[in-house]
Amino acid sequence: MYWIVLVSLIIIAGLVALSALDIPGGYKLYVVQSGSMEPAIKKMGIVVVKPVPEYEKDDVITIQESPNSDVTVTHRIHEIEETEDGKLFTLKGDANEDPDGEKRTEESILGKVIFTVPYIGYPISFAQTQTGLIILVIVPAVIIVYSEVLSIKNNVAEMVKKKKNSQKIEEDEEENEE
Repeated sequence: MYWIVLVSLIIIAGLVALSALDIPGGYKLYVVQSGSMEPAIKKMGIVVVKPVPEYEKDDVITIQESPNSDVTVTHRIHEIEETEDGKLFTLKGDANEDPDGEKRTEESILGKVIFTVPYIGYPISFAQTQTGLIILVIVPAVIIVYSEVLSIKNNVAEMVKKKKNSQKIEEDEEENEE
């Protein structure tokens, strides 16, 4: 059980780190917070996105909601409009009846969805909260350290016992020789 918990926590910590850092090759992890792309992408699934040179109609992409925001949206490209300033993208969630109201520029696109993993976003999102950090990182770390301290204590006690036994055997042998 100890190892299962430890491996699970390591995986969750790794995914949290990957969602916060840039992965080589331009890949990035995002947690999908809504069901607007169901059934293709489940709510609280993760998407792995990568910037590509060209985006086409029906590509599923992740955009940054606004330049100063950490909020992302993952939707399908519904329509592409060519303008003098570049392309404008109309997006639509698969579960939504209507396209999004605001057209997006190419600069707001973070990347094309390469693959998704359903439901793994629950522990990742929870781990990014203060409570989640305490429950999923600090508490297990304290348990692991405590377990290791007990193990060291038991090993030291065993070594002391062996040392005493070997000394007693030597003393008994000396007494038998006399």
